[in-house]
Amino acid sequence: MPAKSVAVLGSGIFATEAHLPAIAALGDAIELKAVYSRSNKSASAFARDAQDVLKLKHALDVYHDEDPAVSLDVLLGRSDIDAVIVVLPITVQPGVVLKALAAGKHVLSEKPVAPDVSQGRALIKEYEAKYKPKGLVWRVAENFEAEPGYRAAQRVVQEGKIGKVTFYNARVVNYIDENSKWYKTPWRTVPDYQGGFLLDGGVHTIAALRIILPSPFKTVSAFASLAKDILPPQDTINAIVKSADGSHGLVELTWGAPTPSRSSQAGNNITVTGTEGWLEITRANGVMRVSVKTITRDKDGKTTGEAEQVIEEKEVGIEKEIEGFLRAIDGTDDGVDHPRGTLVDVAFIEAALNSHGSPVDIVELAKV
Repeated sequence: MPAKSVAVLGSGIFATEAHLPAIAALGDAIELKAVYSRSNKSASAFARDAQDVLKLKHALDVYHDEDPAVSLDVLLGRSDIDAVIVVLPITVQPGVVLKALAAGKHVLSEKPVAPDVSQGRALIKEYEAKYKPKGLVWRVAENFEAEPGYRAAQRVVQEGKIGKVTFYNARVVNYIDENSKWYKTPWRTVPDYQGGFLLDGGVHTIAALRIILPSPFKTVSAFASLAKDILPPQDTINAIVKSADGSHGLVELTWGAPTPSRSSQAGNNITVTGTEGWLEITRANGVMRVSVKTITRDKDGKTTGEAEQVIEEKEVGIEKEIEGFLRAIDGTDDGVDHPRGTLVDVAFIEAALNSHGSPVDIVELAKV
């Protein structure tokens, strides 16, 4: 796969701490040439970090909004840049995605696909009508969808190892205070999009369930609330979900834990139960553990006990999503991170925020 020349649009925490190491891990498959940020200071800091992490002989070209000569439009006008990775605030991204596509660039944009379903639907329609026919690739960087651990769980279900799926659970209890580096990000401190951390972080868990379960979500009935005043507009969702095949589950998402122990002792996990067994997915220290327990039977079919299989995978979803994006540009599509799939994740959160206990049809809501 020939190296792709790439620019990163955005220079915040996630671009620096997550995307740079992933780009470094991909080696010669990708050549990072430039960075854009709204401020010269932020873009220049990212460029220095990139030179160190990527062992670059020369610094990245820096673009920002403080000088028209080095604006985003100037960067997008460069013919030597094939693609951009967009790591900008949630409400800014849709406009930048379209601007990059209009400039003829392939685009990998951070999740969520858009701040809400309406904007996501419009974005997808425009991409599929105007830019996809031109051969331009747009993917949404939902790293949970690309994680080898979740993909392993998906294979366990697809191969029928736990039988027919009957019910499932997902629990995410997080603790955030004013000292959190994520809270200190200005656009997260005062969010101008629905759900706050529930949208920004909650779509991850929904994406994991979406790829693991054999049947799409059908309806969600939920209550949403604000447990912690510093995390408006809401920080907690408790949802009952029904899938199209009749299986159902419980999804608990909160960033409003009152103390760190409420998070560390919550037992955060995903479980999927079937007629022949069940699986549990847990995460710790950069490793995803999939424990699969299945019924064992004797030659007459009588239950004799249960067997356990453990699968452990290093968390490398960001590296894998970028690698998949580069391969898609070369014409090999692994089916990961398509915008239509990630729109379902936003639809789930949007439905849960607005359900007030009544069922919301996710299939209908997520239609493009």
